[in-house]
Amino acid sequence: MFEAASDRKPAWVSAVGRILREPMGALGIALVVLMVAGAIFADLLSLYEPDRISPRDRFSAPSMEHFLGTDHLGRDLFARVLHGGRIALSVALSSILISLIIGVALGLVAGYGPRRLDNLMLLLLDSIKSFPTVMLALALVTLFGPSLTVVMVVVVLVTMPGYARIIRTQTLALKESEFVTAAISLGAGTPRILRVHIMPNVIGPLLILASMDIPVVIAIEAGMSFLGLGVRPPTPSWGAILNDGYAAIRESPWIVVAGGLPIIITTLGFTFLGETLRDVFDPRLDTRR
Repeated sequence: MFEAASDRKPAWVSAVGRILREPMGALGIALVVLMVAGAIFADLLSLYEPDRISPRDRFSAPSMEHFLGTDHLGRDLFARVLHGGRIALSVALSSILISLIIGVALGLVAGYGPRRLDNLMLLLLDSIKSFPTVMLALALVTLFGPSLTVVMVVVVLVTMPGYARIIRTQTLALKESEFVTAAISLGAGTPRILRVHIMPNVIGPLLILASMDIPVVIAIEAGMSFLGLGVRPPTPSWGAILNDGYAAIRESPWIVVAGGLPIIITTLGFTFLGETLRDVFDPRLDTRR
């Protein structure tokens, strides 16, 4: 009996095994790992510096020397794509984490607090959500100038209200449950109830949703950089690469392909992974059954 207990696999190992058994999940993990590994090991995988200008190599087609070709300044696109993945990942993960923290806090307070506070929170969240993303980005860039910080603020303001509303709805459903009522009768305070009894039961579905929002955030960052509202040149960004290739798309289409391909791969990877996580951890949502 003791040997059987000691041979039991950890929960995360079992979860990964269930995901890998799904073809969509295995493909999603492979694409995500490919993207993350390329960003982490960009310095080792690329032969050139991402900002190295070589006028002699302008608009070089893809070759063994330049795997994805070069842009109008002779910069190696493969190096810029790999280093641009660092920008995309840092913005996506940091913004989603901040959105989760703020959204969970506001959702718990709105769902567990008095009705008047709940109405005030809903008014605040709906007001933030009502701003069009492009107009919000333009307003912030006008005030503070284009930067990664502005991109992250835009992403947080766009994604946070949705997270807060989900947490609020689930908190409203749980605060009248028997285990919460029992904890209150035993003298547990509000912070302990929220931290120990409610938050562990509502955070799981939100994490799955957050994983599916990562490609959305990457698309926002790329779109803002494409419009000149994101990172400043010569910082490599997938949106900036798309912008560089737009003017010369007829003569050198490989620049647009180099900027768009990683966005497509990342979107497919995180979408497949998020869908599989949802089906594995909440079988009621599996539409294939």
